[in-house]
Amino acid sequence: MADVTHLTHRPGPGRVVPVSTYRLQIHAGFGYDDAAARAAYLADLGVTHLYLSPVLQPAPGSTHGYDVLDHTRIHEEAGGREAFDRLVAAAREHGLGVIVDVVPNHMTVPRPTHLNAPLWSLLREGRESPYAAWFDVDWDVEDDRILMPVLGGTIGEAVERGDVVLAQDGGPSGREWVLWHHGDEFPVRPGTETLPLPELVEAQAYRLSSWREAGEALNYRRFFDVTSLVAVRVEDPVVFAATHALLVSLFGHGAVDGFRIDHPDGLADPRGYLAMLADATGDGWVVVEKILEGDEPLPDDWRCMGTTGYDALLRVQQVLTSPAGEDVLDRLWDEHASGTSVSGTLESVIVDAKRLVVDDVQAAEVDRLMRLLRRVLPTEDPRPLRRALEAMLVAMDRYRAYFTPGEEADVAQYAVVDEVEARARSLVAPEDADAVAVVAQLVRGGRLPQAALGEVPAQAEFRTRFQQTCGPVMAKGIEDTAFYRWFRLVGANEVGGHPETLSIPTTAFHSYAAGRLERWPVTMTALTTHDTKRSEDVRARLMVLASDAAGWEQWVRAASALGTVHRSALVDAPTEYLVWQTLVGTWPITAARLEEYVLKAVREAKLHTAWVDGDDAYEQAVVDFATGVLRDDAVRAHLDEWVVAQADSMRANVLGQKVVQLLMPGVADVYQGTELMTLTLVDPDNRRPVQYDDRAVRLARLDEGEPTLDLDDEKLLVVSRALRLRRDHPEWFVGAGATYAAWPAPEGVLAFTRGDDSGAHVLVAVPIKGRTSLDAGDIDLPEGDWEPLWPDRLPVQVWVSHA
Repeated sequence: MADVTHLTHRPGPGRVVPVSTYRLQIHAGFGYDDAAARAAYLADLGVTHLYLSPVLQPAPGSTHGYDVLDHTRIHEEAGGREAFDRLVAAAREHGLGVIVDVVPNHMTVPRPTHLNAPLWSLLREGRESPYAAWFDVDWDVEDDRILMPVLGGTIGEAVERGDVVLAQDGGPSGREWVLWHHGDEFPVRPGTETLPLPELVEAQAYRLSSWREAGEALNYRRFFDVTSLVAVRVEDPVVFAATHALLVSLFGHGAVDGFRIDHPDGLADPRGYLAMLADATGDGWVVVEKILEGDEPLPDDWRCMGTTGYDALLRVQQVLTSPAGEDVLDRLWDEHASGTSVSGTLESVIVDAKRLVVDDVQAAEVDRLMRLLRRVLPTEDPRPLRRALEAMLVAMDRYRAYFTPGEEADVAQYAVVDEVEARARSLVAPEDADAVAVVAQLVRGGRLPQAALGEVPAQAEFRTRFQQTCGPVMAKGIEDTAFYRWFRLVGANEVGGHPETLSIPTTAFHSYAAGRLERWPVTMTALTTHDTKRSEDVRARLMVLASDAAGWEQWVRAASALGTVHRSALVDAPTEYLVWQTLVGTWPITAARLEEYVLKAVREAKLHTAWVDGDDAYEQAVVDFATGVLRDDAVRAHLDEWVVAQADSMRANVLGQKVVQLLMPGVADVYQGTELMTLTLVDPDNRRPVQYDDRAVRLARLDEGEPTLDLDDEKLLVVSRALRLRRDHPEWFVGAGATYAAWPAPEGVLAFTRGDDSGAHVLVAVPIKGRTSLDAGDIDLPEGDWEPLWPDRLPVQVWVSHA
C-alpha cells in the first residue's frame, strides 16, 4: 500500500491541532484544582491536551456533568470559574492545552427546579415564556401545558394525601409561590395563587402526573429515555448563541482549544449546528460523538474534524482478535442460549430488543410521530401506519439518516432509507407493505398525493423527528439491551461494536487507517471512554477467549461444575455465562463491584427483571450466584490458573492494542488512569478515583532507567514513550504532510509506518491474532539508522529514525 496523506477536515488557519488528549472526569470530588495539581505529571506522560468532561454548571451533586442547568456558569462544585482559570494557567505553564466536552442536546430538570432558569420560566409562563423557543415541546397534545411526570399516582390522590402543597418559599428568591411535591418544586403562574388547590394545579402551564405516564404521554423531547433531561432546540440561532456564549468566549480568549460534541444525532440539524459552531470558532478543532455503524461514513459536509474514536476502537480490537475460535465460541454460546429467548442470531436478538424499545421505552416519541402522521394523512387508517412506523424504526441500521427539510440530501442518504424500507417490509404483514412505503416516502421528503393540503410543516417536522428518534432506538435497543442479552464474546459488545464480526484481516485495518488519514486526519482515536461497556484491558483479556477457544471451553465447563453449589433454578444459563466472562476479564474484582455490575446487566437486559417493576427474587439469585462463586476458594484458584496460563496472551493484547491506537492516524486519547492496567466495567465502575501519585512515582522510576517490574510498568512505559514521540514529532502524526503505510509482516503481525513528506520515521510492529511476541526476522527495518523506542523484552516494538 502506498503512503497516504490527508486531503480535508483540518482546523482553520491559526487554530490548534491537538496531538494527544487525556480525558479527565471533573466533579466535586475531583475539581479543577485537583486537575491542575496533575498537570505536571500529565505533561511528563507526554499528552498535549487535557480533555475535560462538561464544564458548564450541572445539577447539584453531578458526577459526570452531562446534566447541564446553566450555560452561563462554570461548574461551581468543581471550583467554579476561578478554579477553572487556575487549571488553564497550570496547563499552559506545563505546555498543555484544554479540550472541553459540550452538551448541546439537552438540559436537566434539577432539584430544586428553579436552578434551571430557562426551564423555570417555561414552567411558570408556558408558551408565553421568553424561553419557550428553547425547548422542544408538543404543546397541542396537553392543551398548551407541559407534562411533568413526578407523582406516585394521580394529581387528585396527591392533593388529597397532602403530597402536593402550596407555599411562598420557593424560586430563586426563596419567596415565590410554588408547588412542592416532596423535593420537586414547581412555579405557580402569577395570579393563580389564591385559587383552591385543586383548581390551582389545573391552572398551571404544566400538568403534574404519575411518573408512569412518562413512557407514553411525555410531550417534550428528552435525551433517550431520561425524563429528567429535557431537549434544547439548539438549531435555533438565538438558542445556540445563548447556550454557547461562554464556551465560545473561552475559546476566543485562548482558554480552550477545541470541543467534543455529545450526541450530535439528537439534534434537529447536526450539520447546521456544526456549521454555526465552526463559524463561531473559525473552524476550531471539533470532534463529534458519532457512532458509525459498519462502514457508514461520517458525513463529509460536517464541519468538524472527525469522531470521538469508537470506530477506531472497533477496528483495533478486530485486527487483534483471532478468528480461529469462532466455531467453538458459537457452539458454547448456542449451548448456553439454547431454550431461551436469546437462542437466535444476534440480528434476531437486536430486532426483539428494538421492538421492545419502540413499544415501551420510546412509546412517547412514537406517539408524537403518529400525531404528525395523522395531520399529514388524516384520511389514512392510523393502525397500519403505526405498525409501519415502528417497523421503520426497528429496521434502521444506524443512528439516523441525514435529511434537512428544504434541502436536497446526498444520494447515499436516499439509499439508506431504501434499504431500511426493504428491511421494514420483512418485519410487517404483507397488507402493511403499502403503509411502509408511505412512511418511507415521508422520511425521504417525497411527494404523497394523499397528504393533506397545508401540512407541509408537519411533513418537515415528521422527517426531522423520525431522524431524532432513530438514535435512541439504536442506543437503547442495541447497546443497552441486546448487548446485555447476547454473550458469544462479551468483549465485543461495545459502543459502536459489531459482535458478529470478531476479526478483520490486516488489509482491512490498513485500508481503514489510510482512509482516516486521507479524509479525517485529526479525528480522535480511543480505546476506553466514560461510556465504554468495559475498559480496554478487560477487552484485551477477553480477546484470549477467541485465540484459545478450546482452553476457554475446558475452563468454563470446569467453572460451571464448581459453581453448581451456588446456582439456583432462577439463574439462567446466558446470565451465568456473562458472569464467567466478566470474572476472567476483571479478575481480581471485589464482590461489591461485581454485584453492582450484574444487577445493572440483568436490568438492562429487560428479560427477567428491569429498572422499573423488577423481580427481586431473580436479582437476588443472580447476585448470590455471582458473589458466591467469587468467594469460593476453588473458583478463585480456578480463576488464578486461567490468568496465569493466559498471561502472555493478555500482555500482548494489552500492549499491542495500545501501541496501535496511540500511533495510528488521528489524535490519540487516553482515558483517565488507563496508562496503567485498568480492569473496569461500565459506569459507574469506570469513574472511580485514579491514584495519580502511584502513577507519577512509577513514571519517574522508569525515566531514571529502572526496569519494568510488572504489566502496569510495561503499559506505562509504552504509553509515555508513544505519547512523547507524538508530542516531539507532531508532523509525523497530525501534520499536513503526515503519512501512513502498511509495512510487510508475516501472518500474525501488524506493522505500519508513520512519517512525513521526507519519508518513514516510525515503524510499529505488534503480534496479533493470538501471537504473544515478535520473533527475530519478523520485521525487516527500512534502510537507515533505526532505534527501538523501548527494550526488546516487550512483546511489541516501535522503531524510530530521525534521519
